[in-house]
Amino acid sequence: MNPRPLKLRRGARVLLLAGEEVLLLNDSDPGIPGSSWWVTPGGGIDAGENPAEAACREAGEETGLQLTPLDLVGPVARGRACHGYSDRIRVQDDLFFLARVRRFEPSSMGWTDSEKKRVKGFRWWRLDSLPAEVWPPWVAEIAMADPAHPLALADREESTVPLSPAEWERVSAALG
Repeated sequence: MNPRPLKLRRGARVLLLAGEEVLLLNDSDPGIPGSSWWVTPGGGIDAGENPAEAACREAGEETGLQLTPLDLVGPVARGRACHGYSDRIRVQDDLFFLARVRRFEPSSMGWTDSEKKRVKGFRWWRLDSLPAEVWPPWVAEIAMADPAHPLALADREESTVPLSPAEWERVSAALG
């Protein structure tokens, strides 16, 4: 069996808040039938982008909402997630931003081919009744965070296929 490819990257995520609700995407791992979890819009920071620009770009691509860095508050939190998927391992150092918005109907028009295969839809969730399978599990706490004192989130594994001890060794070696 070939090892799953490992990718390290910096990421930016944005909590789109409309009153007491947050917009989440229903993501999945196509290699694991029935897998499903909820996430904030966000992804990798491209070369030449700063984190706020990346958060705005990702919000536009994943929800259709066009933001500028001036629309963002933060970063309000930072944390590292290790994602073990059926076909790859991704370690992402995320910065989280907030954007207060009017409730809107999200669009999938900007989705990549990969997102079209993985993402099942959107939903506005009340912050006091978030789903059990939300990555990261601290969305409500992040939504209330003070940018003057950003939250330092615990490192976490968010996996459909948990990492083996040998894979954890690869991750540790790659992180130095």
